[in-house]
Amino acid sequence: MTIPPRDGSRDRRIEDPSNLYLIHPAAHALLGRALAWRVSANSVSIVGLICGGVAAAAFSQWHRPGAALVGLGFAIAWLIADGLDGMIARATGTASALGRMLDGLCDHGVFTLIYLSLAFTVGTPEGWLLAVAAGAAHAVQSSLYEGERARFHRRVRGQPLAAPAVSSGPWLVRLYDSVACAVDRAAMPFERRFAAAPDRAAFAAAYAARAVPAMRLEALLTANVRVLAIVLACLAASPAAFWWFEIVPLSLICAAGLLLHRRVERSFVHGAAATPTFLSSEQGQS
Repeated sequence: MTIPPRDGSRDRRIEDPSNLYLIHPAAHALLGRALAWRVSANSVSIVGLICGGVAAAAFSQWHRPGAALVGLGFAIAWLIADGLDGMIARATGTASALGRMLDGLCDHGVFTLIYLSLAFTVGTPEGWLLAVAAGAAHAVQSSLYEGERARFHRRVRGQPLAAPAVSSGPWLVRLYDSVACAVDRAAMPFERRFAAAPDRAAFAAAYAARAVPAMRLEALLTANVRVLAIVLACLAASPAAFWWFEIVPLSLICAAGLLLHRRVERSFVHGAAATPTFLSSEQGQS
């Protein structure tokens, strides 16, 4: 069976290098075999969840030499599965609500297991407090980052937002989505300027050129970076180091990326970029 080409749903300019050169190529290399064997996207999600669970169990043994490296191996398998299930769903047209739920478990559920397993093995009230605080920071950061990535990719495709999305579903899902939607509401002046642009393709290209640095900074909020931080903290026999990394540096990176991205938007609404030169066919002929 011919392997489908990569769908281009991710802009390479803002991807984490480990995704570009390891996770996504590995998932794409497995795609043809998965399609030939008629492996479903949901089954890959379940395998990924199992691999993530094994990684969490390995990280919980942070006091044992080598456990962090075992956790790293299974975490890489989990990340590959997390990318492969989406590729299979898109290639076979089998995306579903169940698949989205399993995909969410494969991502956020594994990190929940990691936080809980580390907190349990540390076993102190301070450890549990740090773990809960880090988990809350992670949830906010992830929601904001996912919103930023979706916003960037939509705009690069030349699609302004008519109105902020209204989240539906369970209250926890609505709460998670409302964080990203809050940014959409703040960005509506830019979206209206985008919609009014005489040449949306040129406007989108100008926006992307300015927004890429902010998105590259925010790429430090990927799961891959967190996995690396967990491995290093376990090798140092200090799970608390990972929790503090989540609470302080990653929160600052998230805030800085949001501010930089909003500054780019304001430059198109109020600044010099607000009136980019779009050459019409008549201007080109004069």
